[in-house]
Amino acid sequence: MQTTARVVVIGGGVVGASVLYHLTKLGWTDVVMLERSELTSGSTWHAAGGMHTINGDPNVAKLQQYTINLYKEIEELSGQDITLHMTGGVMLAATQERFDWLKGVYAKGKYLGMDDLEIITPERAHELLPLIDPSQFVGAMYDPIEGHVDPYGVTHAYAKAARKNGAQFHTHTKVENLSQDPDGTWQVVTNKGTIAAEHVVNAAGLWAREVGRMVGLELPVLAMEHMYLLTEDMPEVAEVNAATGSEVIHAVDFDGEIYVRQERGGMLMGTYERAGKPWAEKTTSWEFGHQLLEPDIDRIAPSLEIGFQHFPAFERAGIKQIINGPFTFSPDGNPLVGPVKGMTNFWSACAVMAGFSQGGGVGLSLANWMVNGDPGFDVWAMDVSRFGDYTSMAFTNARVRENYSRRFSIRYPNEELTAARPFLTTPVYERQKEAGAQFGAAYGLEIPLWYAPEGVVDEFSWRRSTDFDHVAAECNAVRASVGLGDTSGFAKYSISGPGARAWLDKMLAAKIPAKGRMTLAPMLKEDGRVIGDFSLATLADDRFLIIGSGAAESYHMRWFLSHLPDDGLVDLVSHNLGLVGLTLAGPNARAVLQACTDDDVSHEAMKFMAVREMDIGMVPAIVGRVSFTGDLGYEIWVKPEYQLNLFDQLMQAGAEHNISLFGSRALNALRLEKNFGTWAREYRPIYGPIETGLDRFVAYEKDTDFIGRTGAHAERDSGGTLRLRSFVVAAKDADVIGDEPISHGGKVVGWVTSGGYAHASGVSMAQGYVPKELADEVEGWEIELLDEQLAATLQAQPLFDANSGRMRS
Repeated sequence: MQTTARVVVIGGGVVGASVLYHLTKLGWTDVVMLERSELTSGSTWHAAGGMHTINGDPNVAKLQQYTINLYKEIEELSGQDITLHMTGGVMLAATQERFDWLKGVYAKGKYLGMDDLEIITPERAHELLPLIDPSQFVGAMYDPIEGHVDPYGVTHAYAKAARKNGAQFHTHTKVENLSQDPDGTWQVVTNKGTIAAEHVVNAAGLWAREVGRMVGLELPVLAMEHMYLLTEDMPEVAEVNAATGSEVIHAVDFDGEIYVRQERGGMLMGTYERAGKPWAEKTTSWEFGHQLLEPDIDRIAPSLEIGFQHFPAFERAGIKQIINGPFTFSPDGNPLVGPVKGMTNFWSACAVMAGFSQGGGVGLSLANWMVNGDPGFDVWAMDVSRFGDYTSMAFTNARVRENYSRRFSIRYPNEELTAARPFLTTPVYERQKEAGAQFGAAYGLEIPLWYAPEGVVDEFSWRRSTDFDHVAAECNAVRASVGLGDTSGFAKYSISGPGARAWLDKMLAAKIPAKGRMTLAPMLKEDGRVIGDFSLATLADDRFLIIGSGAAESYHMRWFLSHLPDDGLVDLVSHNLGLVGLTLAGPNARAVLQACTDDDVSHEAMKFMAVREMDIGMVPAIVGRVSFTGDLGYEIWVKPEYQLNLFDQLMQAGAEHNISLFGSRALNALRLEKNFGTWAREYRPIYGPIETGLDRFVAYEKDTDFIGRTGAHAERDSGGTLRLRSFVVAAKDADVIGDEPISHGGKVVGWVTSGGYAHASGVSMAQGYVPKELADEVEGWEIELLDEQLAATLQAQPLFDANSGRMRS
């Protein structure tokens, strides 16, 4: 065995093999895979091998399309038969709610180029799949790009293709320890010797936790038992084969929580049962390999009972075998991919439970990231950094169990899941709860969504629900007088030291403001695309506060840390809940704040985008003259021990102005009518500053050679290809939420990033990306929602305070 390698990939399943193949395809051939047993040991060998393009996140769906299109390539390159069965498949809806969801998936497919998707009747579904009882369903969606492969064949095809390109493989080679030298070299200690490597990839599947723990990392991943049954040969299957000359197509029956496909002369039926069972909750034995677990037919009986009603032929079939094996899941069911925060050249490729739909895309994006410094796609939905340090083992266990049990369940736009909650809370949580707050969870933190009168709760729906009038009241209170919101969920970073200003000037594309001032500051990748948008406040010449997306805290810290100088001249702190906040907004916000402080907060003394350290009563605070509501407002940041006192002061002072608490749904409605975008919706790392409209905050000509400068200039010269625009939508009883197709002149040309009802303006709104050539067209737009084309009008100027006079007053 060699003693050095550029990359060591740990784990010989389909994901590890894909990563290795894609690295060699990009020219890195000094790469080696270490597998403790044989290739496919663990989860890969007993997988059902199903593949499909549909995913709740459109960016993951693109990578699944890539994976499926890749199979013929690796089969030809390797000479390894992968037994590709491209049968097509149907997704079945037994309720109108599920059918509405399928219509949304179908609409999303239009802008993803999935032109072959069809919404079909139960009768048509029965023609395609005679094994169903059509009377049990209200509709379906047909996708011709669906099927299954041989797990062994696919894994060995990746491996053989990689080996042809120079990769090496060592089976029966167990990694026993990992350490990193001061120069960054990884020492990979195995039972057969030590390899010094520049990069290490954790693709260890069931053992991902164990490999992570070797470097002090606790990955949020848990294995669940998963069962599918194989039937004896069925005459109904033979009849379909004879009549069509093809295999029985795939099917997913969401209400039955089952999936089915043909297996030889019989059928395979798998289920994601409600009573899911974790496996190896704390530690995975290194001795586990090509074993199966004891079946538990009683656990999946409720799903099978519905399945037998929907697929009557199954009830008459004999069961030949029940397969029960473990698969790993993250808390939200998506993979954990990318560089690990705070570590040099340690990469994750774990929790890929849909390996034969996603394995190729995971391998491609990770290889791109390692070789080129960027995944080449928007992979936020599977980025390992989307979970923070709060993900304890118990948190992960609860969330994974919930996710597994709901894999085929509908998640409504206004539905908040309940597992591992409440977990993180702010000091004012009980005050908010007493006021009727209905909470959601963001990055583990309880966030007020809206405030409900006693006895009123969210009713989950695709359409406007019980919160509608109450969110409207919150919005109108802000616009008419003053509201108080909680901003604790934002990420907060302190940057200080003699090198702080120079470092920020290189990291951020904006001009660094003078002491006592704030600015909006985009952060760019090397290619000039947006990797972050922040509020930057200069508290002193060598002390700064940055406010950003809470959900992207770990994501942005990874970027900061990877560019932090090691000369000790810059000190970086992510406060998380060590700094919490409240926001005052509305025309009477200044009067409320002035009543609580001896400092002068008049317009003349504290203009728009000013920042000041001051006392509010007895509370030391950082106060910024800014508000995401687009109104006159202030953001107030304090240590957590002061937040309760601050809250009570502001509510007492605001009583004479009829102050109202408002939640994040009201904030969303208020920012929509101001045409404000948000991170992870409008602003993502696939868009440039001109495309997002953030170019007005980019200091293109500043002296510092900031990261992304060349790319930003190139985009400015070319004009980019897209534009972010706002629309007023002729909606009826439902509002767009994101990922709906935007059409112009009857042709799909763009997609919605977010939307909702702008209560204070009395209209439904959407934001989305369209081609720059059409970006100034006011009329002729349509947005598809719930299978209906809604007329839309481009809204170039904000509906509220178009000249920003009130916001700046």
